[in-house]
Amino acid sequence: MTSRKKMIQAKARAFAGLWALGMMAFGVPAGAQASASEASVTIDAGRSGPVISRDIFGQFSEQLGNGIYGGVWVGTASPIPNVRGIRSDVVQALRALKVPNVRWPGGCFADQYHWRNGIGPLEQRPVRANINWGNPVEPNTFGTHEYMDFIDQIGSEAYLTVNVGSGTVQEAADWLEYMTAPLPMTLAKEREANGHAAPFRVKYLGIGNEAWGCGGDMSAQTYVDRMKTFSLFVRNLDPAQSGANRFVPSAKGMKRIAVGPADTDIGSSDTDYTEAVMKAWQQSSPRSRSIEGLSLHHYTGGDLGTMRDPAVGFGEKEYATFVRNTYAMENLIARHSAIMDKYDPEKKVTLAVDEWGVWLKPMPGTPIFYIQQQNSLRDAILASLNLNIFARHADRVRMANIAQMVNVLQSMILTDKEKMLLTPTYHVFRMYVPFQDATLIPITASAGQYKFGETTLPRIDTIAAKARDGTIWLAITNIDPKQAANVAANLAGMPIKSVIGEILTAANVNAVNSFETPSAVVPRDFRAKASGGKLVLDLPPASVIVVRLEI
Repeated sequence: MTSRKKMIQAKARAFAGLWALGMMAFGVPAGAQASASEASVTIDAGRSGPVISRDIFGQFSEQLGNGIYGGVWVGTASPIPNVRGIRSDVVQALRALKVPNVRWPGGCFADQYHWRNGIGPLEQRPVRANINWGNPVEPNTFGTHEYMDFIDQIGSEAYLTVNVGSGTVQEAADWLEYMTAPLPMTLAKEREANGHAAPFRVKYLGIGNEAWGCGGDMSAQTYVDRMKTFSLFVRNLDPAQSGANRFVPSAKGMKRIAVGPADTDIGSSDTDYTEAVMKAWQQSSPRSRSIEGLSLHHYTGGDLGTMRDPAVGFGEKEYATFVRNTYAMENLIARHSAIMDKYDPEKKVTLAVDEWGVWLKPMPGTPIFYIQQQNSLRDAILASLNLNIFARHADRVRMANIAQMVNVLQSMILTDKEKMLLTPTYHVFRMYVPFQDATLIPITASAGQYKFGETTLPRIDTIAAKARDGTIWLAITNIDPKQAANVAANLAGMPIKSVIGEILTAANVNAVNSFETPSAVVPRDFRAKASGGKLVLDLPPASVIVVRLEI
């Protein structure tokens, strides 16, 4: 997170170009305007784009602050209802999101994590210091088996990150053998003795984390050399997991994600990792390629810098800045996708935005390195914008993981002992479930403009998609915090009779859910019918709708 203030300033200077890029993504030329309160969208259901992979709705959970301990894991002796130590209320809430994958154990923690510390009887596990996050006690009571149990309880898939920074190739290979080898191999017998005879399913494997920073401070070439070795020897050994043999490539096998560019927008050095990893991929034969995905990390900040921008009590200036800076994601994806296209024109390698979200001032009374922050309607709007950006780039972006799932950064859930609440961002993720594995539909929008000072943004941001059951879904965000948007909705070639779905909004963009008022920002039903052959959707200021079209 170095050079954060310079990064934000660079984004601000570049934003005029970014907005033009965003408007072209809507299908209208830059500079096109609607009237002050009107906009329109036309959905071309006769054409189709790429599939919006459900994996872009992934989650991220690190051994950090109260993200695991207290947020997911309470132990079997806790009075908080749990199943084998895992909170039942959190599991129930996450099941409603249909979480496709959960990245663990990090994050920066991954490159200090040694998996053997987290297996075996709880009382015999070593207690260590979490050196990346202020040296709190790490009891290792949540380890491999607990993580896989949690994944199973919420109905998700494992995205495991191995320790490249302080670990060895042998250690990582042993971990994957312990998890995936069939009996009677020795490590499989150890797994069975620890309570799980069958191999665990590991769908995604991260080859380290942020090797340019907390994961080892490596040059791009140094990382690529280590990546190749790790990819060669760290294997999924379960024959039932198709494609586990690295010499039998399969679309269904374990996918390996390489470390990608740093979270910066300054100069050219931030492309070094993208260039080096993709060049190595291109130069390898198809039978021996090391990775199937490249990671991209990017956090949205304001003018004050990391952990300084307020999560509550901010004004419209701060709001407009965060929305503007969120659109920098579109530029970053476009920049790195162009490099990937140079080496991989068929787009075989996934761009995985496996850390993203807003980074704000921590809650009062919480340790600064727990990075636990409040979550407002503004943050839900920013989440919708990011999800729309990922969908518009679904031909390359096929995975994303918001940071983080519970009690850390832009979380879905906040807990306090036995209490739990759902954040506004949670509600956006739940509303967007119909877009999981749906097919993107081209859309043309006259978006209008929202202006604040020198900042000019599109008033609305929108995507449409056809779900696997054939239904057509439309998501629209009204960015303007002061003015409603009257959006005329059209389906090319046929009339829309009505729409039905949900809307998320509140009296102001500062609104949050707290333990005292946990339902201040919650979705409510949204319906609209055509009148005189026209369908107009009335969106209040600062609102998100997701609706199904009735035709």
